[in-house]
Amino acid sequence: MKAKISEIFQSTQGEGIYQGEQQVFVRFFGCNLNCSFCDTQLNFYEELTVEKVLEKIRSYSNYHSISLTGGEPLLQVDFLRDLAQCLKSQSQIVYLETNGTLPGHFREVIEYVDIIAMDFKLPSSTALKNFWVEHREFLKRAQGREVFVKTVITPSTLIDDVHCALAIIKEICREITFVLQPAHPFEDAVRQKLWYFENVCKELEMDVRIIPQLHKELGIK
Repeated sequence: MKAKISEIFQSTQGEGIYQGEQQVFVRFFGCNLNCSFCDTQLNFYEELTVEKVLEKIRSYSNYHSISLTGGEPLLQVDFLRDLAQCLKSQSQIVYLETNGTLPGHFREVIEYVDIIAMDFKLPSSTALKNFWVEHREFLKRAQGREVFVKTVITPSTLIDDVHCALAIIKEICREITFVLQPAHPFEDAVRQKLWYFENVCKELEMDVRIIPQLHKELGIK
């Protein structure tokens, strides 16, 4: 079995609550969404076997975990399951980055995943339809694993969408960390929204954090 892999590299995690950790990134090609703010436009891939991916991972050292990212890695779920299973058998920490819209596929790999970084796709931010049903089901399936949610905040992000996301998180587990990730952290409109949304979350006693993308500031992958 082979998968379409765009790149494998070691770098610093730039997003979410593990920002600053060294990881080996396995970037899967292809995504089922086309978000308006997407900053990962992939136009190249190699078809690699699980053993070839493991061989490339073994060339790196001194890292915290293996980030299975994309694109959307769950689109290639059979390969992802086999790879994650092999990584777990080698006592690796498996970190899955996903858009949280494929809960059925997620069911196939959850037992081999340690940390889940799920994007909450707010329709006013993505310019796509909402995925409330998929996100709710995904978070339900993630129970028992370490999971945090991050959502991109743009000038068009609406408070109603944030309220919908918070309601789902509170329903599943209010202790899930909710990361507000500014698409353009130096724009006044975005900064004002971040402060407002953060206060709304705190009033609801949610674990909220504003975390810009570190890798963009450092000019690294």
